[in-house]
Amino acid sequence: MLRTLALFLFAAVLPAQIRVLVWDEQQPTQKQAYPNFLGNEIAAHLKSLPGLEVASARLDDPEKGLSAAALDKAQVLIWWGHVRHQEVPVEIGRQIVERILAGKLSLIAIHAAHWSVPFMEAMNERTRQEAKKRYPDEKTKFEFVPPPGRVQPTSDSLVTPAFYALKKGKVAASVRVDLPLCVFPDVRADAKPSTITVLKPEHPIMRGVPRTFQIPQTEMYNEPFHIPTPDEVVFEERWAGGEWFRSGMVWNLGKGKVFYFRPGHEIYPIFKKELPLKILENAVRWMGAQ
Repeated sequence: MLRTLALFLFAAVLPAQIRVLVWDEQQPTQKQAYPNFLGNEIAAHLKSLPGLEVASARLDDPEKGLSAAALDKAQVLIWWGHVRHQEVPVEIGRQIVERILAGKLSLIAIHAAHWSVPFMEAMNERTRQEAKKRYPDEKTKFEFVPPPGRVQPTSDSLVTPAFYALKKGKVAASVRVDLPLCVFPDVRADAKPSTITVLKPEHPIMRGVPRTFQIPQTEMYNEPFHIPTPDEVVFEERWAGGEWFRSGMVWNLGKGKVFYFRPGHEIYPIFKKELPLKILENAVRWMGAQ
């Protein structure tokens, strides 16, 4: 009896496991750097850490690996996608966003997942919220205009999301909102190194990470990134050619959070390196504990 009570009390004080779902489209080119695919590499690392319960899913699984049961179980969803974004139904993205808004799930979008369905739907929802906060009059009519597909803007293009408001009297009568392209004008996949600079060293995502460090091989993305203004930019990234990017960004979305982690490319072994994996671990623990 006493032993049973002691075991019960011991279990009661243990921290709850954070449940993580790592999703990957698993394109064959990943095998140049990750023989068992990039998502499985991340999942295997997280499984080796205490306090995390980790599952893997892939695009070719039944229900795209994103069944209601799988999403309901997860507290943090890590997403890697690149060339097969269009194969994920928009409805699944909306279901993910609904869970984020309700505080049941948080999303970590990695690198090329800027064009993934859940990230784009999350940014669209954030834009709609910002529009209604910016123009709060109940009579204001909104027109939310989606991008014409996954297309890149020129460097001198109007940055989205963009608001075009016409007023009647003292308030906005109608507002056209160009939803975010969720992309940037320049990309270069030449494996040149980048330098990460931590902007918020006190942030939980940056715990145990040095103020500056290099990514030896990575793909370059260059600002402006067409996304809603993030609530926090925890680190930035720069290249020798002068390019820069807000590479670690957090948005609050309802009761949940979205974290975008830029460094990456499927043929460079970035997620075999200590510091990128440490940042992912920190993000999982912080977001999963919310």
